[in-house]
Amino acid sequence: MSAAAKPQDDAAILDWALKDAHIPSLMMALVHLTGSAAHLTDDMKPVYDFFGDGQGGFSAEKQQAIRDMAKAAMLAHMAGKPLPPPPDFATIRRMMDFIAGAQIPERYVPFLKEELGIAVEDTRDPKWDTPKLKSAAAKMNVVIIGAGLSGLLCAIRLQQAGVPFVIVEKNADVGGTWYENAYPGCRVDNPNHMYSYSFEPNHAFPYHFSTQDVLHDYFRRIADKYGLRAHIRFETTVEEARFDEKTAHWHVRVKTKDGRHETLDANAVISAVGQLNQPKLPDIKGRDTFKGPAFHTARWRHDVDLAGKRVAVIGTGATAFQVIPEIAPKVDQLLVFQRSAPWLGPTPNYHDKVADGKKWLLEHVPTYGKWYRFWLFWTLTDGILDAVAVDPAWNDTSRAVSPMNEMLRGLLIEKMREQIPARPDLLEKVTPDYPFGSKRSVRDNGVYLAALARQNVDLITAGIEEITPNGIRTADGVEHAVDVIVYGTGFHASDFLRTYEIVGRGGAELHERWKGDARAYLGMTVPGFPNFFTIYGPNTNIVVNGSIIFFSEASVRYIVNCLKLLAETGAATMEVKSSVHDAFNARVDAENLRMAWGVPNAKSWYKNAHGRVSQNWPFKLVDYWNATIKPDPGDFVLS
Repeated sequence: MSAAAKPQDDAAILDWALKDAHIPSLMMALVHLTGSAAHLTDDMKPVYDFFGDGQGGFSAEKQQAIRDMAKAAMLAHMAGKPLPPPPDFATIRRMMDFIAGAQIPERYVPFLKEELGIAVEDTRDPKWDTPKLKSAAAKMNVVIIGAGLSGLLCAIRLQQAGVPFVIVEKNADVGGTWYENAYPGCRVDNPNHMYSYSFEPNHAFPYHFSTQDVLHDYFRRIADKYGLRAHIRFETTVEEARFDEKTAHWHVRVKTKDGRHETLDANAVISAVGQLNQPKLPDIKGRDTFKGPAFHTARWRHDVDLAGKRVAVIGTGATAFQVIPEIAPKVDQLLVFQRSAPWLGPTPNYHDKVADGKKWLLEHVPTYGKWYRFWLFWTLTDGILDAVAVDPAWNDTSRAVSPMNEMLRGLLIEKMREQIPARPDLLEKVTPDYPFGSKRSVRDNGVYLAALARQNVDLITAGIEEITPNGIRTADGVEHAVDVIVYGTGFHASDFLRTYEIVGRGGAELHERWKGDARAYLGMTVPGFPNFFTIYGPNTNIVVNGSIIFFSEASVRYIVNCLKLLAETGAATMEVKSSVHDAFNARVDAENLRMAWGVPNAKSWYKNAHGRVSQNWPFKLVDYWNATIKPDPGDFVLS
């Protein structure tokens, strides 16, 4: 923020900042500033449009009236007027409905109350504060595998509980996927005020959707703030985790940067290795014969200059979607090889910077930031989930799965048509031939279709037959000469924990047990593998609702509470019962078949080699939150 841009006088500062306010969040903050909810009248209730700007549909006059009220209240606050007592819960409940623009179902209220976090106290703090718990914590030792967003979160919570731990990280720094993926255009597809820990907001995020470097810096600062680097073994890989039935401990064999092997002893192992960090190259004939540079987006070759080159991008998923607009203006010719088109979700502010005035409000207006995050969270929670659920009365699921899904399909196609009105040929190519929700959709602010419409870009939909020394031959017999090939072909997402072996009771190896069809209770624990937990495990991915950080926070709370259960009971191990594990997975499988991504004709990385949806959580977010508050002792064998 430049000094010249920001006024110095309080009244002028407020005028400058309030012009960038999110009006519904500002209305909530006004209740805390004034102690009055009188302005929350029916005629002032927000009305949201699916493709709108999220400002609630207020007229310019109504927006200014709210800004004027906020200015007066903030001037009094800045002059030293103390805040009134916090609103009672009945008022908070009313405010939740108000900012949502609709009545929030009662089952969501406890869940959303925690997410709102109006209280200063962090409700997810483990609080091992009795002498018995403190004594038990000191005797524990946990190995965390991975120092990405989930591994760091685990470390913070274990540190708060007083449980000793060590993190094993294969890279030279923290950040996981945000350290490894540094391709042009890399950014998150979740609003960054949601893509941050609930207890560590960053009011200074420069963009609405953060770029890779910004997110990597966020996680680096988190590691520094909590003193986690002293606990991390960098450039060290895990080769095996083996359970010792005699000692009820895990032995974790690691390999250091210089090639030495060590074995770490632990009461429990938490795997936080993620899903999207093992690049998958396509099985195409002749792939290794190409003479020029060829690389996966997750292993971007920054030493390869694309300027003036003929470049091929294979794939049009989330990664390629970000890369293509970045490199199209620089290359001589860009050939984009598409197997299936992605659905484009209109997001006008996808590349926009957060206005300086909004940053000031987030930092200085009491509770404004919490209500803004709450609003983002609610809009991303479960609102669109019904639109991707299969209607049993709907006959043909090849293009849509319900009347609502069909309507959404038409709206999205119309949005694409508006971007390329002169290119009906291109519109036909970029229109998906599957229902919305069957595959991952991407955030669209117009730059992708604009890139495809450039004179130096060709979108090729003929299947690839072979890669040759000089280029790519398609099924129509045409050989396309290129200088560089970029693979935007995804990851080995369904091959969970593929980088190391896990040996449990009786010498059972987890991957042999799974046989390519990974399953876990709540995505976290497996029979026969006591005190072994996974984060971002099977069936904990999301498609159209929520943030993966929400799942990480829910999972970490559950895992730390599992360790707390051991401490409280004096048990050495806990192992989920097979009956509990199997019943849970049966429910998940049945529900996934009712979703757009589970219908037989849906093909995506959500399904594993067996055709089962091993990735997605098909229920509401509130259901995962409820299931992971704390473990039910009856679900486990405690030994």
